[in-house]
Amino acid sequence: MFEGLTEKLQKVFGRLGSRGTITEKDLDEALREVRLALLEADVHFRVVRQFVQRLRERALGADVLQSLTPMQQVIDIVNKELIETLGGSQSQLQRAKQSPTVIMLVGLKGSGKTTTAAKLALHLRRGGDRPLLVAADPQRVAAAEQLEALGKQLNIRVYRENGGSRPLQICEHALKEARRQGITTVIVDTVGYLQMDEESLADVIELGRRLSPTEVLMVADAMTGQEAVRAAEEFHKALGLTGLILTKLDGDARGGAALSIRAVTGVPIKFVGVGEKVDALEPFYPDRLASRILGMGDVLTLVEKAKATITEKEIEELGTRARRGAITLEDFLVQLQRVRQMGPLSQLVGMIPGLSSAAGRLEEVDESHLEHIEAIVYSMTPLERHHPDIIDASRRRRIARGSGTTPTDVNRLIKQYREAKKIMQMVASGRGPRIAPGAPWLH
Repeated sequence: MFEGLTEKLQKVFGRLGSRGTITEKDLDEALREVRLALLEADVHFRVVRQFVQRLRERALGADVLQSLTPMQQVIDIVNKELIETLGGSQSQLQRAKQSPTVIMLVGLKGSGKTTTAAKLALHLRRGGDRPLLVAADPQRVAAAEQLEALGKQLNIRVYRENGGSRPLQICEHALKEARRQGITTVIVDTVGYLQMDEESLADVIELGRRLSPTEVLMVADAMTGQEAVRAAEEFHKALGLTGLILTKLDGDARGGAALSIRAVTGVPIKFVGVGEKVDALEPFYPDRLASRILGMGDVLTLVEKAKATITEKEIEELGTRARRGAITLEDFLVQLQRVRQMGPLSQLVGMIPGLSSAAGRLEEVDESHLEHIEAIVYSMTPLERHHPDIIDASRRRRIARGSGTTPTDVNRLIKQYREAKKIMQMVASGRGPRIAPGAPWLH
């Protein structure tokens, strides 16, 4: 989402870095370009004005003009200001003193509220919670059915009522059921609104008053830009939001909403949606997003994703086979599939320091390239996967026909496998650099 902004900021830093020292005029020119870059990224104009003003004050106060490394100091100042603008530190969900904790989700129609409710329930269950989803949006056709389908897919309880039940009745009955079942967290999917007016909000305001939820989270579509910021202001005024969940942060919009919404509303961003999959919801860390915006990567999130897809036992087993030189094409395939579980390749590459600029170029080749590799390996016999040295010209032609590729593609894959095998063997034997699980397969 932030590729354009990242590229412009890196150009500004690059120009500053080409000078031994910088003057106040150089600094003002750089800040003017930063201002334009932020405005083009659809950041709210008030946020931009305050951001640039604080940058200038900090830069002058830190004696950047007399520094021997002005670019590094400017980057550090911009990084700190971005973190502060995004909220400073992670804001975690609050818990009720007595179970169940009630989380009320609100938002405009089309913001992804129902899907986000299911994603949040999955996230909480993985943390040890026993969540209950409540379908309290009787106005949208099939809203309850959608939530129920998601609940079945994830094996998470869903409370819904048929007929003409009002949201308040549904929620009161759901809370009784939650207490009976020993539920720890109740997530209420409320009515989505097309417009923000007192009449439309009256029911949800009354629902909030009667439920007294521990958290009132607005689900906002980051792709809608400043419209999401305006909606958040209105919801906060009416309900007193305790947090925000930004969806579609992996999209191709300019990203201004993510940088504006916390500063304008004063409400912390607690989670971000980074994809369509049910597990594509992440806690929001201001420092990590700031680092990615500046092209400095996000290694911590990358490591967390890796740990979620491969266990320590599997790493040990893979290392043992690597030391013996016993890595097969089946191992190659398994690691490829683990990488795919972690998210789009372009997204993962964007988390590696120094490679954020390459992420955009991987968007188009990402899935199709990985699918071709899978198809080639699946077209091999078990013997060929374990002993690829037996693959001669006729076998290559057969594998290519079976996978819809060419013999050249098959050759290329086998060459990549052999190189990856060598790297893995070196790493496992301690003769090479440490490489994160899955990394050799990205060759």
